Amino acid sequence: MAVHQHTNPKAGFHLPSLRKNRTASAPDSDVTAHSGTDTARAYAFATARVLMGFVFLWAFLDKTFGFGYATRSGKAWIDGASPTKGFLGSVAAGPMESTFHSWAGAGWADWLFMLGLLGIGLALTAGVALRPTALAGTVMMALMWMAEWPPAQHLSDGSPSMSTNPFADYHLVYAVLMVVLAVVCAGDALGLGRLWAGLPVVRDHQWLR
Repeated sequence: MAVHQHTNPKAGFHLPSLRKNRTASAPDSDVTAHSGTDTARAYAFATARVLMGFVFLWAFLDKTFGFGYATRSGKAWIDGASPTKGFLGSVAAGPMESTFHSWAGAGWADWLFMLGLLGIGLALTAGVALRPTALAGTVMMALMWMAEWPPAQHLSDGSPSMSTNPFADYHLVYAVLMVVLAVVCAGDALGLGRLWAGLPVVRDHQWLR
């Protein structure tokens, strides 16, 4: 039985197709648009990171030197005043009220608080160590949230707490934002994130990134 092979005229030379050219060029456009979106997103996160860093840095500087905003001149840390005594000593609600009162003005509390503000602020501004920064910042925000205790409608003396929201206050927003910045590696744009990630110790210990 003979098998006849029929030549396929379409298997040889093909004339160029405008439809194929348009289809082939579409992915290039999509890639360009996608790259532009990624770049805009990276810079948006980087801008949020720098602003968040300035929040912590300013708090440190104002409490240290007393620029006359939240901390009056002469009441700064360098003047011998305690950066935690006023805040923790005035806690008037929540299950940790007495604990915060015992911490107020303690030397270890002052140093931990101020070093935390400085370290978190510098790390966010520079875009380095965002993962440990997010952890430290979340712990700090959680403690400050408990000190203000937004769920309370009344303070321990019976007066209205004037809480604007029983749960989602700015401490929670800051904590979530720091976690998001760490997850998206927001230090790569407008920061030193790539250089930091390239350090041998950071490559060996990814949690430092």
